[in-house]
Amino acid sequence: MEGLLLGLGLLLILTYLWYVSLLKKRATAREALQSVDHQLSKRSQLITTLLARAQTEMAHEQPLPADIIKLQEQTDGPYQPQDARALLQHLQAADQLHGKMSLLFVQLENTPTLLTDSVLLQSMQAYSELETQLCSARRFYNAAVTELNTAVAIFPGSIIARLANIGPMPFYEACEADQAPVNTCDLQK
Repeated sequence: MEGLLLGLGLLLILTYLWYVSLLKKRATAREALQSVDHQLSKRSQLITTLLARAQTEMAHEQPLPADIIKLQEQTDGPYQPQDARALLQHLQAADQLHGKMSLLFVQLENTPTLLTDSVLLQSMQAYSELETQLCSARRFYNAAVTELNTAVAIFPGSIIARLANIGPMPFYEACEADQAPVNTCDLQK
């Protein structure tokens, strides 16, 4: 009888420790998500400045700035971090915004009058630095999510996670353009 009580006590302690571990992993993933959101917020402020500076010269390129503004509103809009689908849509909108900004920079580089604007050049440099910081935040987030998702998927964590309503979180993947191999012939032109 004592052995049974000791075994149940040990099982209860191990279950509690696993539960606490899952909570800690989820908290770390959410903290990493806050870091990503902070970088996205800073990027959004900078995009507003860049668009305001560039829009007068790029009046003929209306679809691109309009697309950027729409994606910026989606990225800045409220979402539920606990809802994996809403979180995934938020991260995908942020990724699409990055792709549109890359297109904007290509167009800006083809507009000679804009390249003499020192404020615009400083803003473009600041955007580049901010993207580097966002990549670091994305790596931190993805590492935390990997740890959480692994703990949630492996037995007995899967049972404890289901009982505690702790689910996997989506990854923040790099956009397809960032994942594509670099064509060195294009760089030589």
